[in-house]
Amino acid sequence: MSPLQSQSRPSVRPYRPTDRAGVADICVRTAYEGGDSREVYPDLELMPSIFADPYCRLEPELAFVLDDGAGRPVGYVLGTADTERFVKDFRETWIPLVAGRHPDPAGTPRTPSEEMLRLLHTPERMLVPELAAYPAHLHIDLLPDRQRRGHGRELMNAFLAALHERGVPAVHLGMVTANTSARAFYDRLGFHEIQVPDPGPLTYLGRSTAATP
Repeated sequence: MSPLQSQSRPSVRPYRPTDRAGVADICVRTAYEGGDSREVYPDLELMPSIFADPYCRLEPELAFVLDDGAGRPVGYVLGTADTERFVKDFRETWIPLVAGRHPDPAGTPRTPSEEMLRLLHTPERMLVPELAAYPAHLHIDLLPDRQRRGHGRELMNAFLAALHERGVPAVHLGMVTANTSARAFYDRLGFHEIQVPDPGPLTYLGRSTAATP
């Protein structure tokens, strides 16, 4: 294999600060039930400010990207080893950084964007008693043309290994129930459903941090 061919192969690597724009773009293009969210949430900074940027800022050692071989992120996995601590840091450190651009809506949210803004300003929503045995949580996304090629498993393995090395026993995630293709992916990786009262549009899944099957 020539050096050029070798460089063009996608690979998983740790997140770098220069990846921020690429990670944000992936988030936007996958944030609406696994698909492009731009028509639903026109502020392209909103979804990354909730589901990507705070993880890269607060816990960068648990952020990994799928590099396309030329330095560009085309997928990522992000998360925290300790959801309770993360919520505290989100409240005390992250919200003050973004509240000027993304203020908490007054009253009942009236639009999809306002609903997301309310989520941004209520990080305590992540503290679900039934998830206490799964202290870590994650978000994983790949651009559509990079899916179904085994890259999601590679990203997940990197994240699980990092958690396992830290002595974290288990991890959870919340996925939009309507995203059936994502559920099939998680099922293949050994995740199981966690029963949570009134989960709304989400399904909660969890598994140990041992290597994927």
